[in-house]
Amino acid sequence: FLAAYHGNASNEAYSPDPASAARRKLRNVALGYLGALGDADSVALCAEQARTADNMTDEMGALGVLNDLDDAARGQALENFYERWKDDALVIDKWFALQAMSSLPGTLDGVKELLGHPGFSIRTPNKVRSLIGAFCQGNPLRFHAADGAGYDFLADRVIELNALNPQVAARLVGAFGQWRRFDESRQEKMKAALDRLDRMHPLAQPPRAT
Repeated sequence: FLAAYHGNASNEAYSPDPASAARRKLRNVALGYLGALGDADSVALCAEQARTADNMTDEMGALGVLNDLDDAARGQALENFYERWKDDALVIDKWFALQAMSSLPGTLDGVKELLGHPGFSIRTPNKVRSLIGAFCQGNPLRFHAADGAGYDFLADRVIELNALNPQVAARLVGAFGQWRRFDESRQEKMKAALDRLDRMHPLAQPPRAT
């Protein structure tokens, strides 16, 4: 993988042509496998690419690998990315979503912390989708944690949003739509969260837990 990574590097200016795009893709796939090793050299390689990338594909590719690593380089790369792109709302939406979909055990706590980030506003639908929606609908590993904390988090956010934007709140409830497919313990926890939502007034019209 190291040979594939270095072999597809280029000193040429960024080009969107198919051949160049294919080389970037292959290089970032190789970086993903290297990052999965979690050793110091691989982490340093990811951090260096995140820091020096001259295009969004490579920058997000490296950041995506670091995003699943419990290493100080992850936090530094995320901070650097935010400072570089904080004036571009669409890019920052990707930044929120990336963190929300991390496989790390502390992802839910990180999402809760990001609710207070200066770049986030629960009154902005795109921000809600990029952070809360990405966690609840795009991170099944952590949203469906056995303790049910993800379900409680979603119910709390839907209740909060229902007073601000019922349509956005109702869309988020879709994360509970497949509750019957889960084990009995998770079903019970999801049904408890749905019961809380069912008692709201006015209702956000969640699917009834029957």
